Amino acid sequence: MTKSENQFFVDSANLSPEALEKKHRLETDPQTRTDHMAYMEGMEQIQSDVMERVLSQMNSYDYSRYTAEDVRRALTKETCGIEEFKALLSPAAEPFIEKMAERAKIETSKHFGNTVYLFTPIYIANYCENYCIYCGFNCYNDIRRKKLSADEIEKEMKVIADSGIEEILILTGESRAASSVEYIGEAVKIARKYFRNIGIEIYPVNTDEYHYLHQCGADYVTVFQETYNSDKYETLHLMGHKRVFPYRFEAQERALMGGVRGVAFSALLGLSDFRKDALATALHAYYLQRKYPHAELSLSCPRLRPIVNNDKLSPLDVGERQLCQILCAYRIFLPYVGITVSTREEKHFRDGIVKIAATKISAGVSTGIGDHESKYEGKYDSGADDAGDEQFEIADERSFDQVYSDIESEGLQPVVNDYVYV
Repeated sequence: MTKSENQFFVDSANLSPEALEKKHRLETDPQTRTDHMAYMEGMEQIQSDVMERVLSQMNSYDYSRYTAEDVRRALTKETCGIEEFKALLSPAAEPFIEKMAERAKIETSKHFGNTVYLFTPIYIANYCENYCIYCGFNCYNDIRRKKLSADEIEKEMKVIADSGIEEILILTGESRAASSVEYIGEAVKIARKYFRNIGIEIYPVNTDEYHYLHQCGADYVTVFQETYNSDKYETLHLMGHKRVFPYRFEAQERALMGGVRGVAFSALLGLSDFRKDALATALHAYYLQRKYPHAELSLSCPRLRPIVNNDKLSPLDVGERQLCQILCAYRIFLPYVGITVSTREEKHFRDGIVKIAATKISAGVSTGIGDHESKYEGKYDSGADDAGDEQFEIADERSFDQVYSDIESEGLQPVVNDYVYV
């Protein structure tokens, strides 16, 4: 794999000669990389067959064999099983997207009414120890790094809460050294003062650490597997703890074992074969739903976005029509799970998909570090001069009030919180 063969590599002109040499070796010589299927020291190994079951289904999935008749049969069945779901994800289903949308809308209305949940992410640090070649935070990307202090976290959270948002998702770069579990726990404790529902999207940790974060106030955990193709995963994650495929895969199960209320799953569409990644993402949730029936589960469906030092990233082969197909198939297959569509997508797509399959969207978003106050007061024109760089470019820059109003104008009910602590 060379730079000319891969769209993901970023400009690293400002790296030291030593760093450039190491980066080049990682990119060009697989022998310099650790085994991506081997757990590193300190990584908890749990006894679970979920990964084996998911990967077996994904690897044997030949979506080219499905026909229009298979899709029609899937849409007539009252309950959608794995085989029907595979048909709905296949190319044969693309001419039936309108029919799929009709069925998905019925399922969404049946289980969620006309509600749309709103939340916002807050990035508290962008230091990272991984070399993931598609991510703006990766350790070899020359960006402005920042880690918020406790006072800065509280200030940012107060600004967000004052806008009317009651659910927040706390994110960091994947660096234990810069963003320890204790640091994240303190951020969660601060968030509990301002928000009713708190999620975390951080590097995977062990069961006891998830338990600690839950005790601090974390309600749910989000982990992106990025791609479920372990061979492709190896070529995209060249260094760091994130390189270990099975440890990342098992993160949601460890979080549930640690006591959190809910977990979220996702692949980053455009990194590998999106149909197989969509299948694996849903099956990951499907098998854990049966193993932990009390858990609240949700799916995301993000596509690649441009990053700092690489504005040419795009989701290969995944247009909005394919994305709509996946989301409708998710809803038909897993009618009870939440489905989140982020600001990676344009306003017109998000406004449309909440009428059909999605149940949660973000609003008032910044993927930078420490710039909510300047963005909110400046009506999203610019970030703070000392803010950390963003993880990726967003496509929908509407404020919370704008999104809330737009949802209401469509006859839907925006919801900021439905959870009461007793």
